[in-house]
Amino acid sequence: MDRRFENVRAVAFDADDTLWENEPLFREAESRWAEVLKDYGTEEELSARLYEMEEANMPTLGYGAKAFTISLISTAVSLAGRSLDGDMTARILDAGLSILRNPCNPMPGVRETLGAIRSSGLYRMILLTKGDLLDQKMKVGRSGLSDFFDLVEIVSDKNADEYARICAREGIRIEEFLMVGNSFKSDIKPVLDLGGNGIFIPFRITWEHEKTEEFDHPRLVRAGSFTELADILLP
Repeated sequence: MDRRFENVRAVAFDADDTLWENEPLFREAESRWAEVLKDYGTEEELSARLYEMEEANMPTLGYGAKAFTISLISTAVSLAGRSLDGDMTARILDAGLSILRNPCNPMPGVRETLGAIRSSGLYRMILLTKGDLLDQKMKVGRSGLSDFFDLVEIVSDKNADEYARICAREGIRIEEFLMVGNSFKSDIKPVLDLGGNGIFIPFRITWEHEKTEEFDHPRLVRAGSFTELADILLP
């Protein structure tokens, strides 16, 4: 066990791209969308326009496949105007909604590692994910991982206020709280800022919105894979 975490009593796990793959599905949908709109710009130009639309829509739509699909269609309308016909719209809609069919198969070693941590009885285990409530709830169900957790928490966003609220509600002191995730911006930095602990497991793809400057910290460990958690958290 890493001695930095010997006082930790509650471990929260991010879901998307920590327990199962998610971002590759968004990138595949975006690629299909760009193919439909190839007459209106290069892939890089189209991607930039889409991200601008996503950013503009976040305050009202939040995160997730449904918000992303609306942004795909909205961007297509802004680019193609009256030239956007029914076939193009149907192809874009199918690309976006394909994300909702994510099977959420746990990544290698996730199930075994969660089982070992759960069996130790050392920690209260929390699944903490953000996005559309129904979509995230269904993904958790399809993953088959819910029995490993004492609490499944789905929030609209991850920030310091949200982490503080959850800890206060659950009677967890922030210094006893540890967040595991692939987003330094959403999973790690807010918890460290509050006085908590973090294990950062980078994923091979990072959404533009989640990119931020990373830093070292005495209450932070970087792991190369989920399976390393057993050595970090268990005696």
